[in-house]
This record gives sequence, C-alpha cells and structure tokens, in this order.
Amino acid sequence: MTTESYIPGKDASLESTIATMQKKLADRGFFLNESSLLNPVEGIWSMHVKDRDCPMLFANGKGATELAARASVFGEFFERLGTHYFWTHFYLGKKRSEAKFVHYPQEKWFPIDGENWPTGILNPELHAFYNPDSAIDGSVLVDLNSGNVDRGICALPYKRLRDDELTYFPVNIIGNLYVSNGMAAGNTMMEARSQALSEIYERHIKYRIISEGLCLPDVPEDVIARYPKIASGIKGLRDAGFGILIKDASLGGIYPVMNVTLLHPKDQGCFASFGAHPRFEIALERALTELLQGRVLDALENFAEPGFDMDEINSVSNLEIHFVDSSGVISWKFLSDEPDYKFIDWNFSSTTEEDYKWLCKRIEEDGCDAYIADFSEQGAYSCRILVPGMSEIYPVEDLEWENNSVGNLIRPALVKLSSLTDPEIEGLLAELQTQNLNDERPLWEILGLAIPVGTPWKELRIGELKTLLALAIGDKEGILEGCDWIHHYKQMNPSRRLVYRCIENLIQFEDAKAYDHSLELLYGKETLRQAKALLDTSERFFELVDLGENMEASAMHQSLLKAYDKLFA
Repeated sequence: MTTESYIPGKDASLESTIATMQKKLADRGFFLNESSLLNPVEGIWSMHVKDRDCPMLFANGKGATELAARASVFGEFFERLGTHYFWTHFYLGKKRSEAKFVHYPQEKWFPIDGENWPTGILNPELHAFYNPDSAIDGSVLVDLNSGNVDRGICALPYKRLRDDELTYFPVNIIGNLYVSNGMAAGNTMMEARSQALSEIYERHIKYRIISEGLCLPDVPEDVIARYPKIASGIKGLRDAGFGILIKDASLGGIYPVMNVTLLHPKDQGCFASFGAHPRFEIALERALTELLQGRVLDALENFAEPGFDMDEINSVSNLEIHFVDSSGVISWKFLSDEPDYKFIDWNFSSTTEEDYKWLCKRIEEDGCDAYIADFSEQGAYSCRILVPGMSEIYPVEDLEWENNSVGNLIRPALVKLSSLTDPEIEGLLAELQTQNLNDERPLWEILGLAIPVGTPWKELRIGELKTLLALAIGDKEGILEGCDWIHHYKQMNPSRRLVYRCIENLIQFEDAKAYDHSLELLYGKETLRQAKALLDTSERFFELVDLGENMEASAMHQSLLKAYDKLFA
C-alpha cells in the first residue's frame, strides 16, 4: 500500500492533487515541463513549470516538501488558466474579438453611449468608487484583449459575498487594477476561496505595515518550536549566516498574517516576506517558503537597505515593487525593538470550512464587500475575488491616467504600418502627442503584443515611434525632437541609435552631399545609407514589419493564441 501525504489547509492528498491536475491539463492539451526544483535549506522547496508548446505560460510553486511545492505549482498554473490571467496583458486578435464570446460564455457586452458608463455595469456604490468625479470616459473601459471599441465594454458576472447579488465588472477594470491578486485554484471551492481571500489579506496588511512603518512583535522561540519543520528551515537560514526575524503581523490578533524578515550582513539588504491563512502554522510556513521561492541562498543579495524616507517607502512605485518580488524598501521603524503591537498567539480556525467562514466574517467586519467569480471550465475549480478598497494592486486613479486601453486607439493603424497614407500617419502622430504617453513606454506593452527579445518591435518605444512617423512625412521639427530624445535614451540598440545620430546631423546640413566622406568615416557606410534612406523615405519604419490584425507576424504571439484556443476546445 502507498502512503498518501496530507498537509493542513488542503482537502485532498498531495499525490491526488498532482495526478488529477496533470491529467486535466493533459486533457486540455497542456503539458508542463518542470524545472528549477530548489531546496536551499531543510523544509523549504520551490519549483517552476512552463507549458511545453507555449513557454509564456508558466507558474511557480512553493512548500515545505517537494510534493507540496509540486502541488502548489500545478495549482498556480490552473488558477492562471481558469481565470485567463495568462492572457491578461495581450491582444487576442481581430478574429477572436468578433467571436460569439471573447473571454467566457457568461460575459456581457455593453454598448458605449457617450461619455457615461453604462448603468448595467457595476452598481451605484462601485460607480462612485471607480469613477468618483465621472471624469472617465466610457470608451476607456474597452478591454485591451478584444480592443473592440465598436462592440463596447465586456464585463463578467461576479457575486457579492454578503447577498449573492450579481454585479458585472468590466474586464478592463479587473486587468488594470487587480492583476493576479485574489486568484486561486483548489481541490474544493472552500479551499480555493480561502486561499484567494488569504492572499488578499496578505497583501493588504503587508502594504499597510510597510506604508505606515509599523513595527511588529517577535514570535517567541517556544511558539516556533511547536512546528519542527518550520523551525528547521529558520535554523538553516540562520546557520547560513542570515539574520532572520519571525514576526506576528496580525496587528494585535486581528488579521491572519505572519512575517519572516531576512537581514543580510554582507550588503545590509532587508527582505520582508509575508504569508496569510486563518491557521497560524500555515501563515507562518507561507511567509517562510515565500522568502526562498525560486531563490538559492546566493541569490539573497542586493535587496534594498532599510530607509528613513517615508514618502519613498509608501509611494505607489515602492509598493508595486513589493507586489512584484518584495524587493522594495522597508522602513527602519519596522526593525525597531519596540513593537507597535503585542504578540498574540492566534489561531482562527482548524478546518477548511472554518477557514472560509472566518475570512468571510473578517471581510464583513472590515466594512468591505467581496465579489466572487467561479471558474470550473478547465476541469478544476478556480476563482477570482475582488474586494474594492482592499485588493487593488494599482491605484484606482490608474483607470484615468494609466489605463491599458490606450492601445485600442493606435493598434488598428500600427498593425498595418507600411500601408498607412501620409494623412493617416499625421493622424497617428497627432494621436500619440495628444495621449501624452511617456516616450520610454514600450509599444509591445501598449499593443498587447507578445514578441521575442531583441526584435525591433520589442525594442520600440513611443519616442522612437514618433520619430519614425515624423521621418515618414518629412516633419523636420518632429525628426529633430525625436533624435534628441533618442540621443539621451541609452537603452536602445547601439547600431540603431547611431543611425538616428547620423540623421540628426544630416537633416541640419544645407548640402549634405558635401559631407559624405566625413560622415562615412564617422558612422560607417551602412549606417549612412540607412540614415539617408529613412530621410528620403525610400525606406520607412526601420525594419518594423506589419504585425497583421491578428498579430500574425509574431510566432510567439501565435503560440499564445493557440494556447488560448485550447481553453474552448
């Protein structure tokens, strides 16, 4: 007989979870390559997986054992599959944007009627939360993935936790503000929902602690000793020479959050890791395993030193870095020996059902509403939970100032760049200038394009695009302005940058031919030829191939779309 492995918080054995998820993924045509299996100290494991056919689909997992890490990584892959998170930042193409449904069969489309938001989306409270001054045009809510402005706003149904009222959330709002926060997959509904709500609290309380510079109480050694596997992992890190602080992040026994902070004596770096769950042991284990997920001991260098500037520490950019990889700045106040709270030996539940009920009650007591969408189409339960006012990763103001829908305005022209007429180019250039986009923003990100590193479309920035458009229509002022920006932008491919430097000189000569010999000696024959060709428009757009309305020019993007189609097979 084989012995099956169970861990707290999970409703099935690890072996069963792994086997079930592997089979269901294979049934859908997804086959995962496992790599980066790491066990830097006892009791801390992590691993990485990528889809065999589309490596852009990947996930990371962690746990106290190898099996736990494998189950975790399959769970994360499934949550990103079920919620379609893998495709959040990418355009799905014209063909799919006109299909019967783009995201899910249960989606609804709301026509855009002037500047106002359609009454069928959200509810009055949420309208006031996301658009308090009614300053955001309804067209802004068209999602990046479909880009179908004529079709309108795509929204998905979410149930409000306290009364099951159905509310339609625009896909655009979800993708812009919440990214991966509040997503989970599990063996059962309650297991997954508990994980999603725990994750929301982990980040919410983490941000509050960091932004307010709170100091947390240490967990007594005799409490840590109750959990031998966790204690052995902590000992391993300390034996390796790291300073390790174990802290209660429950803010006085209110929230299900724990903290493990690493202090590096070699470079004075500080790395604060958080974990959350209604059970103390699980929260502490998650904080510890998160610390080393995907990292070997040698990779624990180069974290930021603690800081004093609270304006920097509670800035949006610093908190975003903490979301991405926890490598942002931590306040010195956090490391004080005088905590703002007393240690509480808490434990809020002991079963999955209790976990879920406690978290629901906690949300209610905090005066917030949770909205839940369930996804079981891929054969395993996954969910996504939104808690307005608590679970946003990016500020609500981004809907107005940093909305990813900006790509919808310029994509139709850019995918057929070579065939644009001069008036169309002038219109596109004017649109870019009106949008006031940062010149350093990458076009692949704005367009939702998957493209390999090192290719012209991957390297293209707004500043260079405006320069190329100015070159195509002979706008001397625009060319000089663009070349000046490129001269100061150091991240561009050197040979490409040199062409623009040559153009900047050529355009200012009264008789450029009189300087051919010197220019050739300075820049080289091919650089001079390319510069002249761009100036006389015998060549346009500097090796940027037409992408096509379904991004056919990018094999990487096509592999992403093929993977998407597997969801609906």
